[in-house]
Amino acid sequence: MLAAVTGASGHLGANLVRALIARKWQVRTLVRRDIRALEGLDIECISGDVLDKESLRRAFAGADIIFHLAGRISLVNRDRKEVEAVNITGVQNVVSACIDTGVKRLVHTSSFHAHKQEPLNEPLDESRPLLSPGRYPPYNHSKAEGERIVRDTINKGVDAIIINPTGMLGPHDYKPSHFGATLLLMAQGRLPALIHAGLNWVDNRDVAEGMINACEHAEPGAKYILSGHWVTLESIARQVSSITGIKPPRIVLPMRMAKALAPLAAFIDRIRGRQAVFTPISMRELESNTNISHEKASRELGYEPRPLEQTIAHTIHWFRSYGFIS
Repeated sequence: MLAAVTGASGHLGANLVRALIARKWQVRTLVRRDIRALEGLDIECISGDVLDKESLRRAFAGADIIFHLAGRISLVNRDRKEVEAVNITGVQNVVSACIDTGVKRLVHTSSFHAHKQEPLNEPLDESRPLLSPGRYPPYNHSKAEGERIVRDTINKGVDAIIINPTGMLGPHDYKPSHFGATLLLMAQGRLPALIHAGLNWVDNRDVAEGMINACEHAEPGAKYILSGHWVTLESIARQVSSITGIKPPRIVLPMRMAKALAPLAAFIDRIRGRQAVFTPISMRELESNTNISHEKASRELGYEPRPLEQTIAHTIHWFRSYGFIS
């Protein structure tokens, strides 16, 4: 079985490729420039981009399954044009290339952010509507639109599956990711303050396994939310402290104050050339639904996310082994 993977050098992609290899799949990847996550692996690499239709057709030719992971994540509004190009136009190009090359199945990676989070006091599951056009963060809006493109394709008879992970943590985080960067700041004792908030976090290795199981067993057109555990930032900081010995930040800001300070924090990170972690958009995301259900995936795929404590320990160990933490 030959799988072609877009976004293979990203955080989820690095883990999905390794999971596919462990299951004896042949793997072909579409990569742009940064291939650190794939070095030393027995895979085929095709240079290209989801905005380059010809490179997609080259990567998909002869493949049985397409795992579409490539996406642009941003926590600032100024990246809207690039985010929408990759997450909307890129999806259109992927779908077209799948049809042109006659692949058997497309596994599309969306996000729980594509869904309306309200009402917050009710569980969010696969029946929750996607975001309607409106004033939503670029990433959320673009993932909803990308998912609609895939759903339209499914309605026209194309065999595709949609996967909606929550916030991902885990090893092989080479860039690192936004959530990984926050974890690193905690482990390095460089996070000045915490926020009284949390998120549903999931191990990207569990997401990778869930995607493969869905590919192998799900009915055409199926959709699965692959969530984990809602945990506060304070709890995560305590877990990081127990591993590293670095004391967690003493300051814990209420959300109202964090929102007021977020524009200044984002501006300072920008002028210092650092990855922005606390921005107005990231504050908004920390107010997402606290009860995101993976019941359907557990029932149909045997999906069970591991304890978050294990994920954090493995992630910190990987950061240390890769040299991010001395």
